[in-house]
Amino acid sequence: MTVTETADANDLASLYRHLRVVDVADALDGIGYFDIGLMAPDVRPLWLGMKFWGQAATIRAVPSNRPMWKLDSTQDIVEAHRIWFEQTGNVKLPDDLAPGHVVVMDSGGGKEVGFWGSENGMGAVHRGAAGIVTDGYCRDTAEIVAQRTPICSRARGRTIIPGRIKVVETQTTIACGGTQVSPGDMIGCDDDGVIVVPAEVAEEVAVHARAILLADMRARAKHYQALGIKPDSSIDHEAVERYYAGA
Repeated sequence: MTVTETADANDLASLYRHLRVVDVADALDGIGYFDIGLMAPDVRPLWLGMKFWGQAATIRAVPSNRPMWKLDSTQDIVEAHRIWFEQTGNVKLPDDLAPGHVVVMDSGGGKEVGFWGSENGMGAVHRGAAGIVTDGYCRDTAEIVAQRTPICSRARGRTIIPGRIKVVETQTTIACGGTQVSPGDMIGCDDDGVIVVPAEVAEEVAVHARAILLADMRARAKHYQALGIKPDSSIDHEAVERYYAGA
């Protein structure tokens, strides 16, 4: 954990920046939101050490009822996605999403299909996404790990989109990993999994979760000292206190 900035009370994501998923889960419990926002544990980061927080931008997909047709040439096969989208349409997220959003996708229970992969995942990051969460599949996972593209998925897939799945709407309330997600909800991940904080309680939860984090850091620092363990950034509560001092 490197703390070089200060939180901005007007920037919700900055209030979550150093929080752990478990701190947020405890805070949700504390205000009576038991098990709300806990995404299914099989929706997980594709690589260890991934962490992001941001407000949700949502995508809802359904299985395609139209199979892909036989293509005529190698070039057509290379361009299968373009051909498919030209024939069937392609609903996209708005172009004016604020930087730092998290793309959250309801895969609609479709068959194995690598909707997200190494190229379009990087494209989403290039357009300002802090992360991507899907309860479907992701492919090209070796490249995603090498690139450190921040994607959480339910499983690793192999196939491409044409003939298998289609996006039907964006920026609507969806179900992802067994929990409800609406545009603007705070969503984040770390090695423990993915959690969603409803927008109406996101500021309150951030305050409680911060106190939980700092209490844990202080307690662990005492154990470090007693056991003679060299301090590391995970117990640097003073740095985290400075980060949140003005928020």
